[in-house]
Amino acid sequence: MTVRTLVLLRHAKAETPGELPDFERRLTEKGDADADAAGSWLADERLRPNLVLCSSARRTRQTWQGVSVALRQADPDALSPEVHYERGLYDGGRTEVIDLLRAVPESVRTVLIIGHNPTMSDVSILLRPYDGEGEPAALRTAGMAVHRAEGPWSLTEPFSMPLVTEHTARG
Repeated sequence: MTVRTLVLLRHAKAETPGELPDFERRLTEKGDADADAAGSWLADERLRPNLVLCSSARRTRQTWQGVSVALRQADPDALSPEVHYERGLYDGGRTEVIDLLRAVPESVRTVLIIGHNPTMSDVSILLRPYDGEGEPAALRTAGMAVHRAEGPWSLTEPFSMPLVTEHTARG
């Protein structure tokens, strides 16, 4: 069986809601640094994605930009992943995320999803087999949850991808 890896990343720190529509909120300076740190951590952990599914909101696109720059700096010769910007990762819920995962081609081994809370935390909790430990904490900004499982993406179900590690990137 082939091992598949899923990295769920909550976008980095964004501006406080103001006059701009929520969809257009930008990362703060701290958020930019945290996005870079997230990419460095992924490179250090050898978690280079083959496919990136990113919310089309500005702050998630900016998070991916920081992550991608750090990944490229860590290994300039590595292939760039395929990137899809998905509106459903902005206004959808965990069902939409699971549906996106089920549609991932079998050739893809590592998927990075960049989205928003509560959905990123909800998906991470939903995928974990129940361990009796109670409710896990929500992902913080620039927080990542790494899940692994064997088998095809098309069989992604609740409780089917154990949590391997969590990390909150800080720049």
